[in-house]
Amino acid sequence: MTFEYERTVTTSASPADVWALWRDVGSWHAWDPAVQEVALEGHFAEGAAGSMVLTSGTEVPFMLEIVEPGARFLDRLTMGDLVIRIDHEVRAAGDGAEVTVRTTITGPGAADIGPMVTQDTPLALEALTALAEGR
Repeated sequence: MTFEYERTVTTSASPADVWALWRDVGSWHAWDPAVQEVALEGHFAEGAAGSMVLTSGTEVPFMLEIVEPGARFLDRLTMGDLVIRIDHEVRAAGDGAEVTVRTTITGPGAADIGPMVTQDTPLALEALTALAEGR
């Protein structure tokens, strides 16, 4: 079973300002309402692993599967048999940037948990771009 979700927003912030917030995992809680705390072992690079504590108190391991500095990263969270991949992409658009987040969930119950996992995405993107615009 697979669940997919995608959302794109535009911002007056530069791609570099958005990227700076993404690569600073210690600040994810400031713009993602679902995240309480993130710890990454090593640098923000492909293969780096860590753990994320969600606001529900659940601790989830994650790994950076793809990192294209300044443009894109994809993190994979594993929750039992569920695998959640969140692809983050930023690109120049006009005088700012276009930011896209794609979430793909696979495993039993993906269709049921998908809407819960992605419900805060619009708020997260709004907070992320507001912070990036303030840089």
